[in-house]
Amino acid sequence: MEKYIALLRGINISGKNKISMKELKEELINLGFQSVFTYLNSGNVIFNSEIEDKNLLKSMIETMIRKKWNFDVPVFVMNQKELEDIFRNTPQWCRKDDKEIYDNIIFILPPVTLDEVYRELGCPNEYEKIEGHSNYIFWSYQLKNYRKSNWWHQTASTSIRQSLTIRTVNTMRKVLEICKQ
Repeated sequence: MEKYIALLRGINISGKNKISMKELKEELINLGFQSVFTYLNSGNVIFNSEIEDKNLLKSMIETMIRKKWNFDVPVFVMNQKELEDIFRNTPQWCRKDDKEIYDNIIFILPPVTLDEVYRELGCPNEYEKIEGHSNYIFWSYQLKNYRKSNWWHQTASTSIRQSLTIRTVNTMRKVLEICKQ
């Protein structure tokens, strides 16, 4: 049995794509997932499954949401070991507890690649820093200048925006803590 994390993209934002976390949890249990836990209202789910195929898990969750709530939600699935590896690769500049800096992780939903994201979003500017790995990018920006950052606008307006889901580093740290319980 493996522990997984599913990140649902674009739910419960400004009253759109509303999904109750309680109902989501019930539906995931109905799919046969065990020890299901949701964190925050933004679609962070931790669960155990005997299924080892992340693409199958992703497809099962997306299909269930389409049937239950009648809209499509892209889903990113990783296992606990992959999340632990992400935190082993955290850049030094992203490990600060600086209230002036907003630290994020951009998760790239396949089939989009890291190179495609870089081409689409362009270069960061002086208000932000990035460091990419296989299917995620650490992205930090100055909070007071977030509207001036290049990627802040681009992540919301490019053609690949549906293939990106963003979480704060602190949110993902908490998700990892929950995984380890």
